[in-house]
Amino acid sequence: MGSPQMIPFNRPYVSELDRTYIAAALDSGLLTGDGPFTERASSLLSPLVGGATCQLITSCTHALEMTAILLDLELGDEVILPSFTFVSTANAYALRGAVPVFVDCRPDTLNLDETLIESAITSRTRAIVVVHYAGVACEMDEILEIAERHDLVVIEDNAHGLTGTYRGRPLGSFGTFATQSFHATKNIQCGEGGALVINDETAVARCEILREKGTNRSQFFRGQVDKYRWVDLGSSYLPSDILAAHLTAQLEQIGTIQASRHRVWNRYNEELRAWAEQHSVRLPVVPEHTEHPAHLFQLMMPSAEDRTALLDHLSERGVMGTFHYVPLDTSPAGLRYGRTAEGGCPVTEDVSVRLLRLPLFADLTHDEVGTVVDAVTSFVPR
Repeated sequence: MGSPQMIPFNRPYVSELDRTYIAAALDSGLLTGDGPFTERASSLLSPLVGGATCQLITSCTHALEMTAILLDLELGDEVILPSFTFVSTANAYALRGAVPVFVDCRPDTLNLDETLIESAITSRTRAIVVVHYAGVACEMDEILEIAERHDLVVIEDNAHGLTGTYRGRPLGSFGTFATQSFHATKNIQCGEGGALVINDETAVARCEILREKGTNRSQFFRGQVDKYRWVDLGSSYLPSDILAAHLTAQLEQIGTIQASRHRVWNRYNEELRAWAEQHSVRLPVVPEHTEHPAHLFQLMMPSAEDRTALLDHLSERGVMGTFHYVPLDTSPAGLRYGRTAEGGCPVTEDVSVRLLRLPLFADLTHDEVGTVVDAVTSFVPR
């Protein structure tokens, strides 16, 4: 007999509806962007982020790059963001010659520490980029007040946060812009993809131009101009309608997908709590005024050594756990292109070596969840 199959960290949800819509897109011959499925997916996404205009983009990374262009950043301008995030959050602004300013995270939610933002602001600061880690909201009231006092733009990197809320309001609806990810590891996915959420209607027309390689091509196809020209900066940020077909199916099944993910998240939270309390392991922190989308379930182990030991322990029992972000402020490119706010990022450095994520996806079976729980609770930290 062979060894049991490893339970993966992630398995993208794909149903017959996904296959049907992808086949329909292929059969239509309308394979480029801005086809009928692009329009459908955009209209389905908009109410999930508060009714804003949503433009499908090739990735969340590219959506972030678009926000950097929209800010008209100049060499030496500064953008405040967390060190505890994916590289794209910083890269998008460094590519325009701006300086990412790394600020530490809170020890509880692992979000940007709002109490450290104001001291990081200088005369060159242009924007604050928040990342809703695991889909748990940053403290947006305080952050928006700081931004207003200093005349700064707020951008939400909402890659984790679709369907999450802050004080009853959907994530993605707070910043001037928000970016979404539909990468295969996300709750709602089309393999590779993203969206730009535009909460400032005066920016919609320019966003459309940037997305179409800096041309007014969309205006041409609507009959608003006699020919299309290069009118602004931009790039090829428009995804194929085949990807939009996949995304449309996912968005139409969002209730099913999210219910399944919450069942897994809630079972972990209930069945691991006694073990965690006994061994000084912290489970995810979700403030009462927020609702999370069951994107991640992370364990904060007592030490780096315990994390390594638990990862090995899980692997031996057929479960794939994984770590997460490495601090950007001490990374080679972070040292080269960014600066770290005064006081450094000690919380980020600490949590990054202790955090471990468990498998969480929509079709994780009841028995598989039981296997994960048994594997975790059979481990004793040092």
